[in-house]
Amino acid sequence: MSRTHVLIDLDGTLSDSEPGILRSLQWACEQEGFPVPTEAQVRSVIGPPFEIGLPTIGIPDDALERVVNRYRERYASIGAYENTLYDGIIEMLTALDAADLVLSVATAKPEVTAHPILDHFDISQWFTVRAGATLTTDRRTKAEVIDFALRELGIHGDPELGDHVIMIGDRDHDVHGALHHGIPCIGVTWGYGSPEELLTAGAVALAEHPRDVVAMVHETYVVEHWR
Repeated sequence: MSRTHVLIDLDGTLSDSEPGILRSLQWACEQEGFPVPTEAQVRSVIGPPFEIGLPTIGIPDDALERVVNRYRERYASIGAYENTLYDGIIEMLTALDAADLVLSVATAKPEVTAHPILDHFDISQWFTVRAGATLTTDRRTKAEVIDFALRELGIHGDPELGDHVIMIGDRDHDVHGALHHGIPCIGVTWGYGSPEELLTAGAVALAEHPRDVVAMVHETYVVEHWR
């Protein structure tokens, strides 16, 4: 086994984006005449695309587009920057880079907001590819984002992908998206998903601090494709 590439989630893994998402989504719901979601409700939907999460907190399908568009009004200019890097992230990126690993972002956040956030934190230079979702249906799920990242990296057809690539993320959809491609996923416990959520989804290990990740990516893990 020779690990060569690391895919890293953004929200809940690199940065604590909850304050901006919370305030923007609460504002959007209020503006559109829906009950203001609680902090716990908002936390439960951070990570996956909103079309998956918002119906679980009471937003009907026929109102999703309105609420999401209203959310983006505030988030693009204000909420995206109500955001902080987790302690230890710069040190983690430095150590992974020093180990000659190719780092890429793989986030279900749309690229139009993900890229400015990475630039805002001055960490874009660490990543060979910054893969995110599109605002259309072309690329929305984590599996689709990972597929795009692998193609951009030129390794999509690698028959030993699971040995060479690993995902780092904080929610079950990170794990499922990675396993869809036969890639192991390390779950991080400082984000928005619980250890139980991550392990049930199939995370191969749990990291309690960014400093733990560096050694863990070099371990050998056995995974099966998840469909």
